[in-house]
Amino acid sequence: MKERKTKSSKVQNLKVKSFVEVPVEELRWHPDPKMFNFNSTNDLKTLPDIIGQKRAVDALRLGLDIESLGYNIFVTGAIGTGRKTAVKHLLKDTDRMKRIPEDKLYVNNFKNPDTPRLIRLPAGQGRAFRKDMNSLVVYLAKTIPTVFESKEYQHGRKEIIELQQDKVKQVLKRFENEVAKCNFSLIKVLNGPYARPAILPVIDGTPVNFEQLSVMEREGKISSSLVDKLEKKHTELNDKLEVVFKEIRDIEMDAERKIASLNHKIVAPIVEHRVEEISKKYKNAKINDYLDSCKENILDNLSKFNRKQGGLTSGLTSEENQSASLSDTDSFIEYRVNLIVDNFGSKHAPVIFETSPNYRNLFGTIEATMDKTGYWKTDFTKIKAGSILQADGGFMIIEAMDALVEPGVWQTLKRTLRNQKIEIQNYVPYYMILTTGLKPESISCDVKVVMVGDMGIYHILYNYDEDFKKVFKIRADFDSVMPLNETSQIAYANFVKKVVHNENLIPFNKEAIMRVMEYGVEIAGRQDKLSTRFNTVADIMREANYLAHKEQKTEDKGQKTEDRGQKTSDHQTIRPSDNIVTELYVEQAIENRNERARMIEQKIQELIENGTIKIDTEGSVIGQVNGLAVYDTGEYSFGKPSRITAKVGVGNSGIVDIEREAELSGPIHRKGVLILSGYLRDKYAQDMPIVMSASICFEQSYSGVEGDSASSTELYALLSALSGLPIRQEIAVTGAVNQKGEIQAIGGVNEKIEGFFKTCKVKGLTGTQGVIIPHQNINDLMLSSEVVHAVKQGKFHIYPVSSIDEGIEILTDEGMSAGDEVILRRNVHALVSKRLQEFAQKWREARADK
Repeated sequence: MKERKTKSSKVQNLKVKSFVEVPVEELRWHPDPKMFNFNSTNDLKTLPDIIGQKRAVDALRLGLDIESLGYNIFVTGAIGTGRKTAVKHLLKDTDRMKRIPEDKLYVNNFKNPDTPRLIRLPAGQGRAFRKDMNSLVVYLAKTIPTVFESKEYQHGRKEIIELQQDKVKQVLKRFENEVAKCNFSLIKVLNGPYARPAILPVIDGTPVNFEQLSVMEREGKISSSLVDKLEKKHTELNDKLEVVFKEIRDIEMDAERKIASLNHKIVAPIVEHRVEEISKKYKNAKINDYLDSCKENILDNLSKFNRKQGGLTSGLTSEENQSASLSDTDSFIEYRVNLIVDNFGSKHAPVIFETSPNYRNLFGTIEATMDKTGYWKTDFTKIKAGSILQADGGFMIIEAMDALVEPGVWQTLKRTLRNQKIEIQNYVPYYMILTTGLKPESISCDVKVVMVGDMGIYHILYNYDEDFKKVFKIRADFDSVMPLNETSQIAYANFVKKVVHNENLIPFNKEAIMRVMEYGVEIAGRQDKLSTRFNTVADIMREANYLAHKEQKTEDKGQKTEDRGQKTSDHQTIRPSDNIVTELYVEQAIENRNERARMIEQKIQELIENGTIKIDTEGSVIGQVNGLAVYDTGEYSFGKPSRITAKVGVGNSGIVDIEREAELSGPIHRKGVLILSGYLRDKYAQDMPIVMSASICFEQSYSGVEGDSASSTELYALLSALSGLPIRQEIAVTGAVNQKGEIQAIGGVNEKIEGFFKTCKVKGLTGTQGVIIPHQNINDLMLSSEVVHAVKQGKFHIYPVSSIDEGIEILTDEGMSAGDEVILRRNVHALVSKRLQEFAQKWREARADK
């Protein structure tokens, strides 16, 4: 182990004390080149295996293979760990993928048009059935008018009409005679088939109305008794006229029935023949039932076909028009087929990635259009399928957050998965209303849903939604790291090969691949782990490829310029080597990536450099320690030193956390400060009470403080303030502490060390500067090459400690063992205990004076 000797100008006769440092070889992990028997990605094979996610893969296989109800999958894990890629890869091997789902189509329900009927057909037959029904309509629209224009039909129809007209004439003639005998006359006052004649009395051979009769009565030309007699007879004749008209209507209805019978007799064979052809083709019970209803409706509504169709029939002849969306003006819309799911040409079960899982996209809708009168109208042809129905028999992958924030989606999704049925509605979530009266037949739906989200969403749903655990019984948890061993390193190299191959990148040599591995360890945060955030790793590869490609173009251009006898461009820092990506390109890509995101870090360093933020890197100060914090901007995190001070005095307030009093402290930080009180009680309050008021402050901190990684730093500052021993300012500290004084591991150790190193570098490296870290964090070290080089040259130091005693010894350069009277006086614990005794004595004296 590396050691550094302690110097003390104040105390003589001290034993020489050495401090343990982290060996240089443990500051950063490097792959062993001897482990790899390749020179570049050209020597590697592309492997399809999923790297480092055995637990998640096993869970996915289980969920994808089990067909029982509720075995849908919720995938958790960090973004970029290959969640969706793994799902897509594993889907290919499932038995479900080998099944080709059925076509689904809606047809008109002739008995109840508000409840369209569902028909399921083998894949591809739905399109054929739609074509056959369109052809049937085209055929009938052309053939039926031709039949009705035939001489045979016209002759039969003419006979029926003439017979009906003769019967009507006979009835009217008979009534006219009866009216004439009663000295009345039938007068036709309106034209038209349903014009009602007037019955008027005849006076002196002339028909007169009753107004004229009244005048004649007043003039004495006729008697009032005659007028009464005529009115009574008129009423009787009007009653008989009603009977006559009923008889005429019966005659006309009989004629209509005979014409309908004639129509049926002459058209039915044509319709039945074509319908039977379709029925035999599909041999489907539901189709047969539908065709029977369709045939019956056609024969009952032949008038639709018995007219000039003009452009309508001509528009129906093209296959393009037959398969297109139906027009609102289609006269034969009730005979159409709405193919909502078409699996024509499918070779496997559907796999749908729904990127916008709103209600309409997931569950479908029923479209409606506004007619000229301003009313909304719809029909079965406007039913549209959603992603779940499109994925029936296969798989659907959606993002959990996207689905949860969409109104109405989550409850409907649970209901659909629980009942394995879907009901298509025109649902408007914001208004909670249905804008159509259609209620299509529900559809059985067997879809396997894979929902991708984070752990927080999963736990909320699992704990607060009882239905969630019934419909998502499998959780596949993707880890952000995997163990670092020989197998995983080979797998990482194969991953590099895969990216190079799939994206046609320039080949990477061995050193470049090894640097990619190092980067994987860096973002994993431990020397024994490799990151599985493959999207971030792949981005570095793409950027390194860009740099190499750009440099190659620059080199080629410079070569051409040189060939022309002109001056070449300045020598480049990175030179291409045989059109291959080297370690230098990868290193430059990482540096460029960090540089793009480190603007805030640079501004903070500028404030430290110009003295706006006060940080000392030399000398010793009582009650003042350089703590270390990590700032995370999302894409980039960095360390920053913070001055932590402690002040003590007589009183009974205990330890006052200024951050807490200012409401700038989080709960974990407050816990860390409370632990300090426990430490002091354990060390110094066994024989006497602690009568002390102390304050601890993060100087120049104007935002929230959270975490307990500075608790040991705060304790060092407090002990220094109590003992009167100054703290070395060239040493920064990080580490949590428990009530026993044991140092505990923290996060962000690399960022913290590098942050203080940059500060020391700006202010000038002295060779005595360094950082105290918990010894448990040694395996987390993945420091930059610059820091490692400085440590190697003795310009910077990393001290691992396991207790407060070890740390305070480094910070004060004072030994803790009592070897003689001088050391005993300078012993930190003795000095702290003595100071506390003085506080207690002063407190008692102050109390006594009162």
